[in-house]
Amino acid sequence: MAKGRFPGAPGGFGGGNMGNIMKQAQKMQKDMQKLQEEMEQKTVEAVVGGGAVTVRASGKKEITEIIIKPEAVDPDDVEMLQDLIMAAVNEALRKADEMATGEMSKITGGLGGMPGLF
Repeated sequence: MAKGRFPGAPGGFGGGNMGNIMKQAQKMQKDMQKLQEEMEQKTVEAVVGGGAVTVRASGKKEITEIIIKPEAVDPDDVEMLQDLIMAAVNEALRKADEMATGEMSKITGGLGGMPGLF
């Protein structure tokens, strides 16, 4: 057997399949870039406290809006408002993450998570 070659692989490792693999990788990279751009436009929303606090986040996990109803503001119970805001932010970010994971699985075919993409 010649050095650097595998049996049945003309021209060395991978043969003609290597070109196909590269094309598929390039297509996946373009699809992922397009998805990232689309995710910037998508939003998720979390509402807590019976509608007292609403948080919206982009698909890039950036908070885009926080709405606090006036009746949720009680100067004698600031901690409750803080807890509501924290809960809404965490829920919005969780939803954004789920949305990104779901969209990414459409491209990767469910090959598992690709950390750091979003």
